[in-house]
Amino acid sequence: MGEPGENLSAGEPRGAVVIITNRRGELLLHLRDDIDGIAWPGHWSLLGGGCDPGENPTDAIVRELHEEAGLTVHNPAKLFETKDVHGSGQLITFFATTWDGDETRLPLAEGVKLQFFAPEHLAHLTIPPYIRQGILRFLSSPPVQ
Repeated sequence: MGEPGENLSAGEPRGAVVIITNRRGELLLHLRDDIDGIAWPGHWSLLGGGCDPGENPTDAIVRELHEEAGLTVHNPAKLFETKDVHGSGQLITFFATTWDGDETRLPLAEGVKLQFFAPEHLAHLTIPPYIRQGILRFLSSPPVQ
């Protein structure tokens, strides 16, 4: 299970996303489906999703990575939380981890594609504002690995 003391309050919807970097410093982004009824359709985002009832963000991100892309991670670094005010309305916990595989070989279960991008190319992508802000915050002060 996740960290002791994590807030499992049923009152506020929660979610989790992960910033995945490779040894070249590129970030793995997920192109979301362009369909009605989802938050941020057609945007480049981070892998992640909503917490199931009673699930903490750490367990949610481990589950979501496995379900969405077949990735298994252990102990992703918890970074910070922010609210997706203009999309899902969830309180989102950001995590970070590293992975050096070939993203084109991952079994993507939802969305259009996964792709690594160098940080200097992010300005040209359509990214939800809270995700862009979280990535910039991460890039300005990445966790010690």
